[in-house]
Amino acid sequence: MDVVISEPVATDADGLDGAPSEGMVRATGVIALGNVASRVLGLVREMMLSTLFGAGVAVDAFNLAIVVPRSLYDLLIGGHVNSALVPVLSEYAAREDRRELWDLVNALLGLVVITLAALILGLELLAPQVIGIVASSKATPEVIDEATRLLRVTAPALMFLSLFAVLSGLLYALRRFTWPAFASAVFNGMIVLVTLVFHARLGITAVAVGWLVGAGVQLALQAPGLRDARLRIRLRGILASPGVRTIGLLYIPVMASLALDVLVNRTFSYNLASSTGEGSISYMSWATTLIQFPQGLVAIAISAAILPTLSRQAAQADGLPAFKNTLGQGLRLAIVLIIPAAVGLFVLAAPVVSLLFEHGKFTATDTAFTALALRLYLLGLPFAAIDLLLVFAFYARQNTLTPALVGLVSLAAYMVVAVVLLRWYSFFALMIADSVKHLVHTSVSAWLLWRGLDGYGGQRLTSTILRTLLAAAGMGVLAWLVVAGLEAAVPFGGIPARLVVVGAAGAVGVASFSRFASWLGLEEWRWMQRMVQQRLGR
Repeated sequence: MDVVISEPVATDADGLDGAPSEGMVRATGVIALGNVASRVLGLVREMMLSTLFGAGVAVDAFNLAIVVPRSLYDLLIGGHVNSALVPVLSEYAAREDRRELWDLVNALLGLVVITLAALILGLELLAPQVIGIVASSKATPEVIDEATRLLRVTAPALMFLSLFAVLSGLLYALRRFTWPAFASAVFNGMIVLVTLVFHARLGITAVAVGWLVGAGVQLALQAPGLRDARLRIRLRGILASPGVRTIGLLYIPVMASLALDVLVNRTFSYNLASSTGEGSISYMSWATTLIQFPQGLVAIAISAAILPTLSRQAAQADGLPAFKNTLGQGLRLAIVLIIPAAVGLFVLAAPVVSLLFEHGKFTATDTAFTALALRLYLLGLPFAAIDLLLVFAFYARQNTLTPALVGLVSLAAYMVVAVVLLRWYSFFALMIADSVKHLVHTSVSAWLLWRGLDGYGGQRLTSTILRTLLAAAGMGVLAWLVVAGLEAAVPFGGIPARLVVVGAAGAVGVASFSRFASWLGLEEWRWMQRMVQQRLGR
């Protein structure tokens, strides 16, 4: 059964203590659960890759092969979902007569089919040239040849991914969260399943086949949530649709920003990383997988849950107070969850990487490199989480130009820091640059949005940040002491010992943060405790 949010996520009457409504909790919980499942299976996927193939030619080639379709997907349709699709489709979904909504979605589906068919054909024909652009000139011929072959396998997934993006945007606009929330889990699960079944016969190609199959299955998964939708791919008169034109105008700044992001943050960073030696791209990939776990659990879940409601509130003439209340509640929840998550993962970086990846061909040296990369990424995680909600607030107001311009500034900062530090810190300079990029983007976005909204509605964000930092600092010290003590007392070699260290330190961290948060009067943590108790009581 799909979870449908039929009432606004937040209103001015959400309670005397300003706590979020049950709708926000329910939607965030569903999306967070889907993200947990996806991240867990993503970890299983990376553990499987590290065990079966190690850090070398095969995994580097696979990462190069998927960065091309993934980047094109983000550029052409993925950036549409939150910046243009959900805000515009939410506006259409709020109307009593939904025939215009179905017409708009059908036109979007037709546009995707026509555009992606031509693009996929081009990738199949020009695969060597495309890989040559993405990879560094120092990449070995073996990596280039393998990546070219794998790209031809993964390229057709673009069609499935793009159709899924349109349908998931429609489901979010209708506030039906379950099916899109669990799509990524199915995607990762299919990669794991296909790889386990066929890797002995196909090698790294099995992972690419799993990527293609997973994209198709996650698209098919959306069908139950759209039983009442009148969908039929429309191939004529697509550009005549007013909704398509509105989405297109909103997306022009996003496309320009994403194009630069693809060039700088992916092509540029992969090129720099591959120039520092074999395995660098793999270390970046594994660290990114781990940092995406708290990012998806907190920022993406909260942002996706409140975006449809923010979009509807922004479209109302008197909706500004409710808009600021919804956004403020989302920011406070994100702050209270992401800061302790970042601190905890920073302390446990080496034990977690060792537990999850140090098997088979993955060595202790690989653990050290991946853990350091993860810690450097974590410096920017709180800013990235907060920034996502701020950007979504701009999108909800159908303002895509401002985030795009801010993105130019942050990408410039990224490039400067990466190039300047590469000489001294090798590929770790890219992690430092990434954290600086998030700091710059968050700071500028927060200031511009504060001016545009005339404040955040008295949400006491500064107080929330300071109290959360104090509670997280105390938690981090205690967790570090547990790790140090157990590593000295327990042989840190086998999986059981690693599991004891991570489990014990994690439990102490959660319990101590809860205690410190209570002592400091962190009301947002009380919200979370009360919500969990209510859900368990039911």
